[in-house]
Amino acid sequence: MASYTNSKQDYLARLRRVEGQIRGLQRMIEEDKYCIDVLTQVSAATKALQSFSLSLLEEHLATCVVDAAREGGEQADVKVKEASDAIARLVRS
Repeated sequence: MASYTNSKQDYLARLRRVEGQIRGLQRMIEEDKYCIDVLTQVSAATKALQSFSLSLLEEHLATCVVDAAREGGEQADVKVKEASDAIARLVRS
């Protein structure tokens, strides 16, 4: 079971809002809106995805990684490496 299962509906709602923002961006381009206005909306959508990512990462760390660390062994090392790699990807984006 995924660590976010209990928050699934909240996560889906957040993603639907981001999806709406992206559709709004498409409309703005179709309607030839001012570049800076489009860029402002791109920034808002980017921030929303970053916030979503951080929330999901926090939940992963608090559940999957902590549980694996309690068990110890190779699985703990794998989970810490996965989390570290995910953090690195988020920092680079």
